[in-house]
Amino acid sequence: MQPTTNPNKALWEKGDFTQIADTMRESGTALIAKLDVKPGMDVLDLGCGDGTTALPAARLGAKVLGVDIARNLVAAANKRIEEAGLTNITVQEGDASNLEGIPDESFDQVQTFFGAMFAPKPNDVAKEMVRVVRNGGRVVMGNWIPNDPTLVAQILKICSAYTPPPPEGFVSPMLWGLEDQVKERFVQAGIAPENISFERDTFIFYALYSPTTFLEKFRMYYGPTMNAFDAAEKNGKANELQRELSALFNSQNRSGNANTTSIPATFLLVKAVK
Repeated sequence: MQPTTNPNKALWEKGDFTQIADTMRESGTALIAKLDVKPGMDVLDLGCGDGTTALPAARLGAKVLGVDIARNLVAAANKRIEEAGLTNITVQEGDASNLEGIPDESFDQVQTFFGAMFAPKPNDVAKEMVRVVRNGGRVVMGNWIPNDPTLVAQILKICSAYTPPPPEGFVSPMLWGLEDQVKERFVQAGIAPENISFERDTFIFYALYSPTTFLEKFRMYYGPTMNAFDAAEKNGKANELQRELSALFNSQNRSGNANTTSIPATFLLVKAVK
């Protein structure tokens, strides 16, 4: 599968999302454990990053293909796979809106957690996910919810206030967090409405360092936050952005210890059966 032009490619290659993903491992493993992944299942993980949910699926015995737009994250995932000694998982570059080279009905489960939601052309993303899943198989998505009071939705909301308006025709990735929007996209892609279900779930960001240090990792390594600080610095508002985010990170820490981080983030868990 050849990499295709995608405006998000530069965004996700700009930083080093592995620095954030390191805090998501426990929740990624716990989420996959709840999804009834069985040995021998064919699983596609879209926007897989460095494998936070792809590797746990492989450890449960599934045959996993991971796809991500960012070359550096594909390399990081393959390094983790090698270190883990896993032989039933491959990660490669690709575009969730155009899964060129992947045959129809190749997978029992297509999963994407906070990945494919950021790809442009959301209707094409839905069609491609439905195309490559087998009849009777399912698409599972984890998507951040717009205006949710928990961490990630608030980070993206705060940062958007400091960045220039998006280009004409831009479709917000946060629309994947609205049930009616998700249902409409999957119905257009050929899924029966009664086969689409939703629930709220929680991801925990956990780290053995302070929320202030965690925020610094977002500032230095997370593309959307990096862009917000770049724009804020040009407008003389970097300190204001830092204060807003610092208040957010510290107020949402549930660890009971200022030197460790445990911050929950609510997301929409989507299941669509073909």
